[in-house]
Amino acid sequence: MPLPAPQARTHLHTRAVVYRGYLREDGLWDIEAEMSDTKTYPLDRSERGDMPPGTPIHGMAIRATVDDHMTIREIATASDHTPFAECQQGVDPMQQMVGVTMGPGWRQAIEKALGGIRGCTHLRELLFNMATAAYQTVPVYRERLRRQSGAPVAETAGPPYHVGKCIAWDFDGAVVQRHYPQFAGWKPLTRKV
Repeated sequence: MPLPAPQARTHLHTRAVVYRGYLREDGLWDIEAEMSDTKTYPLDRSERGDMPPGTPIHGMAIRATVDDHMTIREIATASDHTPFAECQQGVDPMQQMVGVTMGPGWRQAIEKALGGIRGCTHLRELLFNMATAAYQTVPVYRERLRRQSGAPVAETAGPPYHVGKCIAWDFDGAVVQRHYPQFAGWKPLTRKV
């Protein structure tokens, strides 16, 4: 369903964000993110001078190379378009993410390593959703290969990580009943103190 028809308006700003996932020949995975901000009107910026419509104010990219467990093995960052020359100082701190696993606690790890003035706001924003792109890339493709090979379904002690994290994946919902009936109605064990 498309959005309802809008009121009369003027387009002023576009932020474009793209994530891509790749399987490398060495068995690792590259997750890439790109972000750009543009205006539909000319800008005159004290730091960059006259900027015609469509000139990127921000143009940034990240490549995180992860293993099968979604632990970052390498990270590369580019900030080709920034409002200030000082923004380039946000590139080097990204190396602190090497060794961090994309999974539970991901956003807290980003904030701990790169929060506030320790890093670039826009690169942090790109990192936040890289874990989702990695999840859509790595386990989904590995499951496809497993099914193609005819390997048996691996038994797990608990539900997949994404179950119970979305309205569609409600433990009491129809999607879980169809795809993971063994976890329909599942409740996590609580520890007694």
